Amino acid sequence: MPPQPVFDPVALRRQFPLLNRHALGYFDSAATTQKPQVVLDALTQFYGNDNANVHRAAHRLSEQATVAFERARSVVARFINAPRSDEIVWTRGTTEGINLIANTLGNQLQAGDQVLLTELEHHANIVPWQLLAERRNIEIKVAPITADGDLDLECLQQLLTPKVKLVAITHVSNALGTLNPVADICRWAHAVGARVLVDGAQAVAHLPVDVQQLGCDFYAFSGHKVYGPTGIGVLWGRYQLLDSLPPWQGGGEMIEQVSFAGNRYQPPPLRFEAGTPATADAIALACALEFVASLDRTAVARHEAGLMRRATDAINAMPRLRVIGNPRQRIGALSFIAEDEHALDLGSFLDQNGFALRTGHHCCMPLMNALGLSGTARLSFACYSTTDELDRLLAALASYVDPRAAVPTQPTVSATPLTDALRTASGRDQRHSLLMKAGAEPLNQDGDLRHEANRLHGCTSQVWLRSYGPDGQGRLHFAIDSDARIIRGLIRLLLETLQDCTPAQLLQFDFERHLNQLGLAAQLSSSRTSGAKAIVTAMQAAAKQHQT
Repeated sequence: MPPQPVFDPVALRRQFPLLNRHALGYFDSAATTQKPQVVLDALTQFYGNDNANVHRAAHRLSEQATVAFERARSVVARFINAPRSDEIVWTRGTTEGINLIANTLGNQLQAGDQVLLTELEHHANIVPWQLLAERRNIEIKVAPITADGDLDLECLQQLLTPKVKLVAITHVSNALGTLNPVADICRWAHAVGARVLVDGAQAVAHLPVDVQQLGCDFYAFSGHKVYGPTGIGVLWGRYQLLDSLPPWQGGGEMIEQVSFAGNRYQPPPLRFEAGTPATADAIALACALEFVASLDRTAVARHEAGLMRRATDAINAMPRLRVIGNPRQRIGALSFIAEDEHALDLGSFLDQNGFALRTGHHCCMPLMNALGLSGTARLSFACYSTTDELDRLLAALASYVDPRAAVPTQPTVSATPLTDALRTASGRDQRHSLLMKAGAEPLNQDGDLRHEANRLHGCTSQVWLRSYGPDGQGRLHFAIDSDARIIRGLIRLLLETLQDCTPAQLLQFDFERHLNQLGLAAQLSSSRTSGAKAIVTAMQAAAKQHQT
């Protein structure tokens, strides 16, 4: 047997400037990948040497820019084995690619036609079809998943009737990492006359994509998921299908002739690229794809699979932690929960310990509902992820769930009001510990507070709020609760200041100034700040109703 390829992620990691500048364990690559130096250099090169608009001028700079731009289109075509480069449409990302098809091919559907989705889909592959259903009176069918997180293929095949005109399916789930058998699904869909659009956002960085082998009709992905820039993406479509579709957006570049009597449109792909394109980003995306193609992808896949097994086994062995799903093939992303804990609390703890990973519903609310969860913590890997980095994260998780782990000595919340304790805290870690301790204590709120009628929107976690009063002295009282410990800590902090205040006092409260005084403004993430601000806004809205 020939020797196995040697892959050195530590050496590769040195090509990613951000990862070398920050002592950070980065496990959020499913949200966005970090960028290698060659991609950053491509952006600088274009803007420093070749910057001009493409296709529209006779001068040399424009010609150079156009050549580089169209070369990038050819690089993408080779990367996904598209038959021809004019099947590559530049978009802002996967979301725009899906919306493009929903607003062109989708507008050709008739009342009673069906679009088939799955429970694994990202919101970007759900909402455009819901909007289409409202416009065209079509039906949306949903194929369920099994208990392990795989698609229920038997049910999917039963749903595939001649009424289904389009199947829109993810290649790899961004929440569970499930790899779907896309080639089989395409074959089944075509047998009943349906077209297939594949959301490839989570696939392109982890496995070779061959659109001809898959047999799909459309394939969309985003540059920032595959080491390229944000704001650039690709929609591939069979040329005959693209040529049969009307324009989606109007403007410059997508027309051959314009008059007030009528217009003649460009052939694909320019028909779908109205306006000045993201030229530098397209060129840099091509650079990213060439970077990926230069790697030994088999060795990279083996390395990432090893990290996935190591993480899955270790997390399942820890008390109170549970990996979500056990699909036949899992790629890139691993979701897990801590029993009786909100994922936000786990993410907050890991952030304090120098690890970046995603928590929440991952833009997959229907999937979370199917799993009976409000959200998960998600680890996601990339070619630059290392075993040492993962082991440090696993050690941090072990300290989180082990009841015997030493707890740093901190001021006691019960002995000292939280506001005073935060004001005198020595640093970031101590403030975080104080909030988490405060959130661990019951808020002693109404037994029926956690009702949908009391649900407050604008928070990452679930928050419930009810106001009472004003009492005989004109004061308002609030019952507030959350399913996330860190948010309960912030609720306790707000109640120390705002509970039993008059409407005038509530309306005078400066939330941002309060956070600054306690040293929390720079510490809290934008989502946590937004959640606390939404609570304050609701309290002040109640105050306005009773202001005299």
